[in-house]
Amino acid sequence: MGTRGREIVGMDVSELLTLLNKAFASEWLAYYQYWLGAKLVKGPMKDAVAAELTLHATEELAHANLLAGRILQLGGTPVLEPRDWYELSPCAYDAPADPFVGTLLDQNIAGEQCAISAYKNLMDITKDKDMVTYNLALTILTQEVEHEEDLQSLKEDLDLLVNHPRG
Repeated sequence: MGTRGREIVGMDVSELLTLLNKAFASEWLAYYQYWLGAKLVKGPMKDAVAAELTLHATEELAHANLLAGRILQLGGTPVLEPRDWYELSPCAYDAPADPFVGTLLDQNIAGEQCAISAYKNLMDITKDKDMVTYNLALTILTQEVEHEEDLQSLKEDLDLLVNHPRG
């Protein structure tokens, strides 16, 4: 990283790198959860849900890319071993063992809610200390909020379809 770029970080850089690697691990787990869920999903509205999960997977992978870039900028190394993702991630990985649409939506809504909390926390920690990371967290948080909204809308539609079928 550039000397001045590191100097303007008003907090312990190693602590910041730990936080960024936790977010990086979470994004990889979220990517895989979405990607696999899109392949396995079954039930009503499965095509719409699969399309949304695939889109979210792509966006989670882009988040991991942004985080890796910031980690490298700060002179750190992104998590090297996928097996370490589980330990580092503040958010759980919910394997899509039950591929029913409603179950997958519930799992992914919970994941988004955890991500929202995690990025809000990262913003709180970096506010007025590291504006580059703060803005990065804000960018990702904005998409995570959209993801939660998208998934909750699909869940509402599914509930209407299942609980109020028209015949």
